[in-house]
Amino acid sequence: MQEATAEAPARGTRAHRPDLDWSQVRETVLLLELAAGQIEAAMKDGNSSVEVLTDSFTSMAGYVRMLAGTLEALPETPDNADTKAALVHHAEQVGQMVQRSIIAFQFYDKLVQRLAHVGHSLGALSDLVADQGRLFNPLEWRALQEKIRSKYSTREEVEMFETVMAGVPVKDALARYKAEMRDKGDDIELF
Repeated sequence: MQEATAEAPARGTRAHRPDLDWSQVRETVLLLELAAGQIEAAMKDGNSSVEVLTDSFTSMAGYVRMLAGTLEALPETPDNADTKAALVHHAEQVGQMVQRSIIAFQFYDKLVQRLAHVGHSLGALSDLVADQGRLFNPLEWRALQEKIRSKYSTREEVEMFETVMAGVPVKDALARYKAEMRDKGDDIELF
């Protein structure tokens, strides 16, 4: 464990051994930084696997298109008509499954972007809470809120943020958000 120096105060928890320098603010900052770090690590772990899957499914979509084109070009004879029709149907089914998979990856991409925003927001909150010169300044808090709000990419996210800032409990605002997203359906928003 590293010793604290005059330039760098001790960063770890002191909750188990509080002293005169113990601070709930420092403990809060530590937990915020930990949460942001865990989000970042989880995103990195998932990204490499999803990149491989995305590349594989994109390649499969191309091969399925070539396969379907080749099948369509085959001459149809009485001996192969049923087999050709079945193979064309199966190629269409596989193509649809690949398309659904690619859509799922787009949802994952949206999730990663949201988690990145949460991580940045936690980091910005941690910086604010750790800075005694900014901590008690309402202008700093408003600036932080606006910075967080500006990161949202959908109307529903902005509405949820504004609803919570207006005083609606997070649980209720989240329920409204989920209902809106459920009503919206499977629309993919590319960004």
